[in-house]
Amino acid sequence: MNIRNVAIIAHVDHGKTTLVDGLLKQSHTFRENEAEMQQELIMDSNDQERERGITILAKNTAVTYKDTKINIIDTPGHADFGGEVERTLTMADGAILIVDAAEGPMPQTKFVLKKALSMNLKIIVVVNKIDKKNADIKKTISKTENLFLDLALDEDHLNFPIIYAIGRDGKAWNEIPIDFNAPGDLSPLFDLIV
Repeated sequence: MNIRNVAIIAHVDHGKTTLVDGLLKQSHTFRENEAEMQQELIMDSNDQERERGITILAKNTAVTYKDTKINIIDTPGHADFGGEVERTLTMADGAILIVDAAEGPMPQTKFVLKKALSMNLKIIVVVNKIDKKNADIKKTISKTENLFLDLALDEDHLNFPIIYAIGRDGKAWNEIPIDFNAPGDLSPLFDLIV
C-alpha cells in the first residue's frame, strides 16, 4: 500500500477542518451519519476548539483511497499557534494550501506557505468557498500565484495544481464550475493527493 502524509494549511477560518471532515466522510471512514451524530466537526474535538471555533492543536487522521493510505494532518490556522504548524510540517510529504475565494491569501497564508516551501513540500492549492456571494475566484488565484512568486525558493515551487471547492458541501472540481449546484465530490482532490 502506498502512503501519503499531507498537511492541511491555511489562514484561520478558510475551511481546513471542514474540508478534512469531508475527506473523512467521503472515504467512508465513518458509517453513514455516525460523524454527524457525534458532533458537527470531527477533527475539532476538544471543548476549547469547539467553543472558539478554531483548531488549536494539530491533529492527524488517516483515510484510504484507491489503495493509498493518506495520513492527513489538520493544522491550526490562527497565528498564535504558528509553532504547532511548523512542527507538524516536518512530518508531511506535501501540503494542501486552502485559500478562501472571498478573502484571498491572508497573513497566515503567507506564513504557512513560506514554511511549507522552505521544507520543499509539494503544494496543492484549494480555492475554497467559491460559492460565497463576494467570492472573486480569479483575483484570489492571481494573488495566490503572486504569493508563490514572492516565496518560491525553487522553480519547481511554481508548479502547483489548483482545485476549486465548496468544502462545506464536500465538492471539488479541477476547473471553475459553471454551476455550483452541480453534483460533485472530493475525488478531484483525492486523485491529486495519490
